[in-house]
Amino acid sequence: MSHWTLDDVPWHKFDPSKVDPETLRIVKAAGLVEYNGHEYVRYLHNVFSDDPDFQEEAAAWGVEEVQHGSALGKWAAMADPSFDFEKSFKRFVDGYKLETNVAASVRGSRAGELIARCIVETGTSSYYTALAEATDEPVLKDICRKIAADELRHYKLFYRRLKPYLEQENLGSWGRLRVAIGRIAESEDDELAYAYYAANATADQPYDRKRWNRAYVSRAYAIYREHHIERGMAMVFKAVGLTPNGWLNRMAVKFAWSAMRRRVRRLQAAELLTA
Repeated sequence: MSHWTLDDVPWHKFDPSKVDPETLRIVKAAGLVEYNGHEYVRYLHNVFSDDPDFQEEAAAWGVEEVQHGSALGKWAAMADPSFDFEKSFKRFVDGYKLETNVAASVRGSRAGELIARCIVETGTSSYYTALAEATDEPVLKDICRKIAADELRHYKLFYRRLKPYLEQENLGSWGRLRVAIGRIAESEDDELAYAYYAANATADQPYDRKRWNRAYVSRAYAIYREHHIERGMAMVFKAVGLTPNGWLNRMAVKFAWSAMRRRVRRLQAAELLTA
């Protein structure tokens, strides 16, 4: 089955009356991050330098990630004709640098790298599913559904590639869990905060990590509902070798959902105070 293209998106159904300004802000940021997918391909090719089969799959994955950015960027420009996607992307990559010239994974092993990639695809699949359900704009809804399906397929790719490396490198349950927790904690690193800044700040506004991270997270986390957390947590548990539908998973979902709601309320209050 061939992958979708930009021509498959029903652009003619775009309804400007259903564009939410706050959603538009986070879509602009997401587009920049996705469009930078080729940098992650370069990184993965270096980490898996002796695995040509995986390198080929990683290259195809990167093409799809860049296409996600193109689709989101085109939609954002339709919603806001003043938005210059390429100019914002340059601002993003000039300020946020990914280290790709490596000889080994920053996760300590290739199995760890693939677990980290599973965690990323879990987050993006859940995020675009939530975004598709949150928006009433029909074109954005269609794009997000397409991207969410891609990200789920990408999760399956990395999970499939993980199994033989687990056997080769003997990464145990605690090691897998440690990598997953570490990568989840990185979900609020500079990448998304800087992308939000690059897409939404005026030319004279300086980058302040705390400010722009708060602005991004308060909007992005607000679109989630409990069933998105439940689905995502099951995928995380599967990646680290835990039972995805057991009692521990249910406890983790309740804790994560409660913590996320509290975080959103706190950040939204802080946004109002600084507005």
